[in-house]
Amino acid sequence: MPPSAPRQGHPRWLRALGRWTLRALGWRFVGGFADRPRQVLIGAPHTSNWDGIVGLAAAAACDVGIHVFAKRQLFWGPIGWGLRAFGGVPVERSAPGGLVGRAVAALTAGGPEFVAITPEGTRSAVAHWKTGFHRMAVEAGVPICVVALDWGRKEIGVKGTLVPSGDFDADLAAIGALLAGVEGRHPERATLPPAGTAASAGSGSAVR
Repeated sequence: MPPSAPRQGHPRWLRALGRWTLRALGWRFVGGFADRPRQVLIGAPHTSNWDGIVGLAAAAACDVGIHVFAKRQLFWGPIGWGLRAFGGVPVERSAPGGLVGRAVAALTAGGPEFVAITPEGTRSAVAHWKTGFHRMAVEAGVPICVVALDWGRKEIGVKGTLVPSGDFDADLAAIGALLAGVEGRHPERATLPPAGTAASAGSGSAVR
């Protein structure tokens, strides 16, 4: 973890459990976060509930402090407790504008803040990604961190981080290039943007 990244402050045993879970499932974490204190993290492709388990295990192993926005219906009983313990934030799908506003407020509050979201918005196949993650990053003036959940390679990690240009289609093409070749658990449900290039698409600059 880079120095400026937020930390969750998990106890040592929970970080160890995260690492054990990844190994038990045959996964590994690759790549690394850019040294920026505030970022919008997008995880893709999202085709299975197992994505959440792998993602939470990786977050625990890295001890990264994130707010994960998920549908309100998931926050019940012990599952809800666990999600909140890992930074889960319940949201009402019928109020997408409120979600963006809450995320922007958190990202501009002054301290380190990572906000995570799945652009597909569901495990099922969709026609296109939702634009909320891009609006969050543009309005808050923060970079977008692209996290891949690659079931083909059993790897989860950062594919790249870019400062959005404000042109959604151009930035989406650059994100598509980063996710080229990534395979979801159910490939038929995956919705990934067409692969472009940062140069040809005129997208925002990469962050190191």
